[in-house]
Amino acid sequence: MYRVSSNDGTVSLNHDSFLRMSQLKHWLKSIHEYDLTDIRPASADASFRRYFRVTDRLSGQTFVVMDAPTDKEDCRPFVHITELLRGANVNAPEIICMDLDRGLLLLADLGDRQYLDHLDEDSSNRLYGDALTALINMQGIQDHLPDYNRMRLHDEMGLFEPWYLNKHLKVALDNQQKSVLGDIFDLLIDSALQQPRVFVHRDYHSRNLMLVDDNNPGVIDYQDAVIGPLTYDLVSLFKDCYIEWPRERIETWLDEYLDKTSIELPVARECFIRWFDLMGVQRHLKVLGIFARLNYRDGKSQYLHDLPLTLKYIVNTCSQYQDLSPLLNLLEKTVLNHPEVI
Repeated sequence: MYRVSSNDGTVSLNHDSFLRMSQLKHWLKSIHEYDLTDIRPASADASFRRYFRVTDRLSGQTFVVMDAPTDKEDCRPFVHITELLRGANVNAPEIICMDLDRGLLLLADLGDRQYLDHLDEDSSNRLYGDALTALINMQGIQDHLPDYNRMRLHDEMGLFEPWYLNKHLKVALDNQQKSVLGDIFDLLIDSALQQPRVFVHRDYHSRNLMLVDDNNPGVIDYQDAVIGPLTYDLVSLFKDCYIEWPRERIETWLDEYLDKTSIELPVARECFIRWFDLMGVQRHLKVLGIFARLNYRDGKSQYLHDLPLTLKYIVNTCSQYQDLSPLLNLLEKTVLNHPEVI
């Protein structure tokens, strides 16, 4: 067992991590423009990527190192999308240096002030206003990114049953319940595919938005961007799995988006709100599966704390729309009275 310094003292490293850390240190020494020292963990991540903050001994300036082992992660989409975002005046971190063969990138440091820690009654309108401006800039990006198509949307929701129901709650659906779930999946996908298609960050929420002094917010964790439904990032932002807002506040912010966007909507506001709500059910079914998988497959138990709010979003939306009542009935029979949920 090996250790690297952290803000809390030390972090244990296994043999493979130690070898990777040695490779990272050797690479940093090869960047002769800086004298980079004091390697500290910078943030947690739901993927195989790791992030470290380093300091230039000469200037005192800090940078962030992305460590993305090439057998598990591909840095090229991150590099490409960084260029797209910065070209659209979105504050993605500048790439200072990179070694794509080793999966190592040196990035400008956007700091450690996550939106999540700074959103309150006084600041929320200003911070979300900044986030909407950045989102509208992103949605103007034109590029041949992967398509958020029917299969991808379906596969994401497909994580809900095996990981959340079967693995986490030990609940098995019968054939009739599986059919109900399949019909709901089709309904949600049809709604998503009716929407105008734009650049989609896919995780545009309060832990991936950094509070910065210039061109707020700093935007991170965008390497999985796609071209997809207009409302997806709005759901990530306003039906955030880590913070909850009253419905009337959410609709006020959605109206602000409608006032600011230059995208021509082919539907009335009522249909746009329905798109937003059904998109939320799609995303939150996916997230329940992902959070459970992060615990059981990857040993990241902290995401279990966010399951109740994620489920609450689904239940609340199902109670608002008659055509989602079969899903609400299914949840009432299989989930809502489960001891793991109560």
